[in-house]
Amino acid sequence: MCGIAGIFTGDSQKPVPRNKLERLAAALNHRGPDGKGFYIDPTCPGLGLAHTRLAIIDVEGGAQPIANEDESVWVIFNGEIFNHVELRQKLKANGHRFRTNSDTEVLVHLYEEHGENFVDHLNGQFAIALWDSRLRKLLLVRDRPGILPLYYHAGSDEFIFGSEIKAILSVLDQRPAMNPAAFGQLMTFWAPLTPDTIFEGICEVEPGQMICMEGGRLRARHYWNWSLAQHGEYRQGREEDLVQELTALLEDATRIRLRADVPVGCYLSGGLDSSLLASMVAANQDVKLRTFSLAFYDPRLDESRFQHLMARHLRTEHTQVGCGAQDIADHWFETIRAAETPLLRTAPAPMGLLSRHVRANGYKVVLTGEGADEVFGGYDIFKEAKIRAFCGRHPQSRWRPTLLKRLYPYLDFTRNQSSEILKSYFGAIDEDLASPVFSHRPRWKGTAQSMAFLSGSFQARVAATNPEEQIMEKWGDQLASLGMFNRAQFLEARTLMPGYLLSSQGDRMLMAHSVEGRYPFLDHRVIEFANTLPPHLKMRVLNEKYLLKKVARGRLPEEILTRKKQPYQAPAAASFFSPDAPEYVEELMSDQKLKEFGYFSTSKVKLLTQKVRDSIANGRFISNRDNTSWLAVLSTQVWHYTFQVLRRE
Repeated sequence: MCGIAGIFTGDSQKPVPRNKLERLAAALNHRGPDGKGFYIDPTCPGLGLAHTRLAIIDVEGGAQPIANEDESVWVIFNGEIFNHVELRQKLKANGHRFRTNSDTEVLVHLYEEHGENFVDHLNGQFAIALWDSRLRKLLLVRDRPGILPLYYHAGSDEFIFGSEIKAILSVLDQRPAMNPAAFGQLMTFWAPLTPDTIFEGICEVEPGQMICMEGGRLRARHYWNWSLAQHGEYRQGREEDLVQELTALLEDATRIRLRADVPVGCYLSGGLDSSLLASMVAANQDVKLRTFSLAFYDPRLDESRFQHLMARHLRTEHTQVGCGAQDIADHWFETIRAAETPLLRTAPAPMGLLSRHVRANGYKVVLTGEGADEVFGGYDIFKEAKIRAFCGRHPQSRWRPTLLKRLYPYLDFTRNQSSEILKSYFGAIDEDLASPVFSHRPRWKGTAQSMAFLSGSFQARVAATNPEEQIMEKWGDQLASLGMFNRAQFLEARTLMPGYLLSSQGDRMLMAHSVEGRYPFLDHRVIEFANTLPPHLKMRVLNEKYLLKKVARGRLPEEILTRKKQPYQAPAAASFFSPDAPEYVEELMSDQKLKEFGYFSTSKVKLLTQKVRDSIANGRFISNRDNTSWLAVLSTQVWHYTFQVLRRE
């Protein structure tokens, strides 16, 4: 992967200053430390492109920007086109001449053949900027599920874009303020809804979207959508045949993601998804597979036993990096800077440490099992919605305590709770069970409680928009046509996954250390196959990822295959309360800084901080609400200091 950026004034008489392009590239150096490239169109000097390269395919000859034969089409590109070998063969047969062996050059010739529809032929993860000098047209394209980020700022006289917001900020005269609407979305969904970002006036290209700047106008279209089948449209066939078809798809998705001119490793968490992926990678390689994993010092979070079990099973060369609460506190500043957004979870920080470990061991590329839970129905939130719906329809059922006990074994559901308790905890009684967002309301409601700590003036600005209403405006019609399980999948795939899991916890933590992550489970062919499956082949009663487990049977040790799913979690707010806590924590959480930055109520935050401190001192459990709220305050303070204050100093 790489970093891409550029400026388009639309005015052929107003050239883009070279030093601005160099500033764009400098801000993205971590994404591409292997080289830089620039292009200013001599026929339209108001168009300038900048590129920083992480050399993975055609290491010697794949420098960007790259043009077609007559240099009328230019491209810069972040990511990989995994089917570039097959595309190259077809393009050569049609008479196109290639100067390099890179996957990037395929893009310009494919555009010559198909125009804007070139993107339909790509299998990959990508953020592309393509310039057609004849038509004076600039295209920005983001991959289908939204693996790679791409941002833009449409100013009055300049259109600026970049792989990260910090590139755009490097050439703006004024630093954009926080976007209150996006902040409200983040405090509900863990990330803003595209195209919004936390910075006012900076937008994000949406997953599966193409942006076009032509003739002074910006237009956008979705070339791909996360379309799930409706009832009566589900794929039919014998279960054994579907298992074979899915196996073939996953094996091919893995095979083409091993295409690289540098060594490729694999993340290994010890769960079903990464273990299945590692087994497929090992089957495609003649050399010993290199695997990497995280080990937490807190035994409640650690999965080392399963990681070592799988590494022994596949005979991989395996190493892990340890992580504790102090590590998270020590690396929180750089985590926020890399993510460019406040965070409600500490989980991205250990992923940054893991990618640093990967790079230190000489690897630039790792495959990861991310995406399987969204595609095949693996999250507890899907189970919870199913049980909540049952409880809502049958509030007096004798099965209710048993079902809830299976989902939450650590809670006491043996007694006969009142309907009011069930309503407050699960939101299932007297609620419209047909609501398109029924599955996610408890999570969103719980997360949004963090906004109770906002200052009065900022809270009023945030409350001017309603995040759930924005969801309905954006996807209400599509959600209305789906069944309950598919609604939950859609919401997870379009909210949490691209904005948080693939960006804050994924791309940003990887690329902060110049490491490329590849995602076989997010191959669009795999997604499109899974989206046609009936829900019972994803979750059989409460057995998640049913069909995927069928694929895995015989490949994995039984202990891995049958283990209870353990969500990835990291030490939370308590990480910042040790005697060795970094100085920034006390400073940024002080009354002075809270008042100066203006987002939070000093009195409410002081009470929250004392509550967390008392819980730690007395060995009491810190609730999810308190953890989330306190981290929201700290990360927002760090974000403001990093992106607002430091610019002025």
